[in-house]
Amino acid sequence: MDDVPAGLMWTRAAPEGAEGPGPWIEIAFGPGDLVLLRETSDPDTVVTTTTQKWDAFTRGVMAGEFDRFAEPDGGQPDRGQGNGGQPDHGQPDHA
Repeated sequence: MDDVPAGLMWTRAAPEGAEGPGPWIEIAFGPGDLVLLRETSDPDTVVTTTTQKWDAFTRGVMAGEFDRFAEPDGGQPDRGQGNGGQPDHGQPDHA
């Protein structure tokens, strides 16, 4: 993103006690309802969204809606590819 507002305060999302450069995700709240996200390993690539969408995403994370994408035991996360490459949105299969 070429027009990233100057003077943003970036907040790093890293596990508690994590050390080193990451890569971690960083978030900044810009003017208006702008929310910016970047990865520490590629800080020049910035993704934007709105505060409304960010709030909906964080509520979903807190409600466990994305738990199936994470594997705490180090296994491969479910990337929603079991449905012909389309996300399954957590819906049960009906045979």
